Amino acid sequence: MFFTAGLPFNLARNPYYMSAFTYAANHNLTGYIPLGYNKLRIVQIQQEKENIETLMQPIKNTWREKGVTIVSDGWSDPQRRPLINFMATSGCGPILIKSVNCFGEVKDKHFIADLKKQVIDEVGAMNVVQIITDNAPNCKGAGEIIESRFPWIYWTPCVVHTLNLALKNICAPKNLDSNQETYDECHWITEVHMRTLFRRFKLIRRALETMVVREEWTSYREDDQGKARFVKEKVTSDALWEKVEYIVAFTGPIYDMIRICDTDKPTLHLVYEMWDTMIEKVKLEIILMKACNMINNLTSMKFYSDMWLHEDPDRVSSHSDAEIYEGRIKCFRKLFPDPQDFKQAMEEFGMFSFKSGPYTGGENLHCRSTMDPILWWASFGSSTPIIHVLALRVLGQPTSSSCCKRNWSTYNLFIY
Repeated sequence: MFFTAGLPFNLARNPYYMSAFTYAANHNLTGYIPLGYNKLRIVQIQQEKENIETLMQPIKNTWREKGVTIVSDGWSDPQRRPLINFMATSGCGPILIKSVNCFGEVKDKHFIADLKKQVIDEVGAMNVVQIITDNAPNCKGAGEIIESRFPWIYWTPCVVHTLNLALKNICAPKNLDSNQETYDECHWITEVHMRTLFRRFKLIRRALETMVVREEWTSYREDDQGKARFVKEKVTSDALWEKVEYIVAFTGPIYDMIRICDTDKPTLHLVYEMWDTMIEKVKLEIILMKACNMINNLTSMKFYSDMWLHEDPDRVSSHSDAEIYEGRIKCFRKLFPDPQDFKQAMEEFGMFSFKSGPYTGGENLHCRSTMDPILWWASFGSSTPIIHVLALRVLGQPTSSSCCKRNWSTYNLFIY
């Protein structure tokens, strides 16, 4: 069956394949006739589609209260057809909305914005908190169009994509006219990178050193003693290992943030703190800060808990942070165009931030340092209804388009 039909061997790992054959082998199925070609491709697939829609409905029912993020990503299949994936994701998980074949289309900002608008309309515009794409010029332009049409929806660049670009651009020779000084200081990293895998080499350093100092090493690859001597020289070079240590040290915070954000789980409430801490460690303000366009200090209760503030003398409370203040005012004016709603939102946030009114003391203050932010708001936020609703919606959102990217490897199994 596999060989004559050219079925991919990955099918043998499919749990439904395993369960079907196990069931057939252990039951008397006299008279059973397998589904035919037409029934499989028409009747059965339609029934399965309806079944999947039923399974997805409980997730869709949460979008109104918890909010949803529209994420998208582009890819070319084995036939070089340019596809764009659109998914809706929230704290309850991602759902594929559609994949669009863009063959023959000019993928400018207007084309992409129109596709996103169709998806937003399908999901329900009032349910959408943000859209996430990479930060290519056409995607950024499409994001600006969407923000103009739907003032309450934010365009957010994919944090993972942005950080990956930042790592690649640290020592890139591009735009030397504006980047000459940085390139002169950092281009040596490329030379080291060509000879090492940084973290992995650092972990096995002692084993490598032991290997090249053994007598057997001198006879290794007798046809190329030059390479053997070169490897031994590099592995035993303290200067090289010092460079590797340095590179790992300053790229570590970026790498750690990529790992945390490269997920479908809600991480939006973690980004501001991580980003601020990362930049302080790495000192790449010019490269990285361009990507952080949505500053909302409702996104983390731990961020302003007393425990968090006391960890670093440079940290200040939300009402004392000028950058956060400017971002909050801009955010509130966009989300609450009605003057009365804006005034109420400011008053409610003031009580939360200044620990007054319903937030004066008791369990709500103690739990700020120990509870998950979304659970904290669900437990203690009802006295401030406007920012309570906003917090629950924002806290359930991701920061990357990772769920879209993972689909492409699955598509490879059946698109030819």
